[in-house]
Amino acid sequence: MTYAPRAKHESTVSRQSTRMPDHNFRYWIIAPSVFLLLLIGLFPLIYSLVVSFQQITMTDYDTSFAGLDNYLHLFEDARLWQSIAHTLVITVIALPLELLFGLAMAHLFLEKMPGRQIFISLIVLPTVISPVVAGATWRLLFDQRYGPINQVISWLAGHEVVLLWNITPHLVYPAILICEIWQWTPFMFLILLAALSNVDKSLTEAAELDGAGFWRIFFKIVLPAIWPVMAIAILIRGVDLFKIFDVIWALTSGGPGTMTETVSIYTYVQGFQQFETSYTAAIAFLIVGLMSMVVIWAIRRMGLAK
Repeated sequence: MTYAPRAKHESTVSRQSTRMPDHNFRYWIIAPSVFLLLLIGLFPLIYSLVVSFQQITMTDYDTSFAGLDNYLHLFEDARLWQSIAHTLVITVIALPLELLFGLAMAHLFLEKMPGRQIFISLIVLPTVISPVVAGATWRLLFDQRYGPINQVISWLAGHEVVLLWNITPHLVYPAILICEIWQWTPFMFLILLAALSNVDKSLTEAAELDGAGFWRIFFKIVLPAIWPVMAIAILIRGVDLFKIFDVIWALTSGGPGTMTETVSIYTYVQGFQQFETSYTAAIAFLIVGLMSMVVIWAIRRMGLAK
């Protein structure tokens, strides 16, 4: 009877000594993941920053400190700023059209209809296609000899019509926009459909009973309800459009000349065709800086930052 309390005390001490502290254990668990993320993401970023202050090219591996020469050259590079302007033109036109078409389609499929799930699945299919494949497919569709688009236009016009979509200056941008809007409008449609489905129907029904019209209900009730989701969709597509590469490379390769050369294509040409490694790193950091400022401004403007 005199040894029972001692045995109970020894077992309690033994359990406490084998138990690991929770505050240390959780850090050890996430340490490998954090280290891997830093290795994959942070190391290339730092290395590119170092390279941007050097003069590494295909013919000269000069790792000495070059100061701000590459960054000063950015402001003198007219082709770079033209490529940024081309990118902005595509973004400013494609983004609102994708938003409007996606919103209209989402409102159309908001109500129940026969085969609704099947139609939604078919509409979303272009989004899962690789942009390179989509661009190559539209290049074949726009072909002046065998493409069905010219054949349909010729049939409607009643005579042969030959439109050189990929090389004619006033047709290359419509071709790019058609392909881009066709592929990514379903993305906006799917997000906006989910947002519209969560709008409180009792509010819209009450507004209808009070005599409010469609547009008044939309701007006063529906739009404020879906705006947080819509803002995220706009931000994602805007960033994605600014770095557009695949579709244009497959359609026009930046041509005719450099007329459709976006900033991503120009960076690729400098880095992997002309092998201006250090200058390409400087361009990359310029793009990162510009995009960071735009995203921060957009987040504050859209009211996403609380």
